[in-house]
Amino acid sequence: MPKKTVLFTGLSLLVIIALLSACVGVPRPEESNFKDPLIGLDHVEISYYTGYYYFSKEVKPTRGKADNYGAPLLMAFIYKIYNPNLYPVMLDGFSFTVMFEDFKVNHVISPDAMWIPAGRTNLLRVPAMFDTRQTLLALILPEAIKLKKKNISPWDALEKWWTGAPDFAYQIRVAEGAAVFRADGVIRAIPFAAHYPN
Repeated sequence: MPKKTVLFTGLSLLVIIALLSACVGVPRPEESNFKDPLIGLDHVEISYYTGYYYFSKEVKPTRGKADNYGAPLLMAFIYKIYNPNLYPVMLDGFSFTVMFEDFKVNHVISPDAMWIPAGRTNLLRVPAMFDTRQTLLALILPEAIKLKKKNISPWDALEKWWTGAPDFAYQIRVAEGAAVFRADGVIRAIPFAAHYPN
């Protein structure tokens, strides 16, 4: 047998033995041994900001069609997700509601799926787009009773949030969070909540 063949066969056997050794002692995912991954909001970033403005459809634009629209605000929510299990788990669904102070202003869904290795932490970046028109509608429809109880004008709230966004001058809350994890045949939905700044 040629030396190259013997060397290749020997190396192949070493790789197979190493792989089998690595698998020994790793349990198979089951409901009984599945530990809930830990989800923490690391920070929030302002990804795109143009200041505060709102135009009604009564304002004639320089170009295009008049309509009700307002300043965009793009935020990114960066989560740390820790897998305490002895086997990898897959994040296969992630959603949450964004609240500015006590008011629900958006619901965000992340389409990304990712494997999280055993005993490791992954970062998940979830973008969320807001604009003053969409946020105004959220305030005057579903959140109108809360505004009235607190005696707050929706316009005052919008201005406070948009002008204060770069400095995080108010609390941003994550509520009604749900993350779906899979490992072999095990599926677990885990609720979470957080706020920023802490």
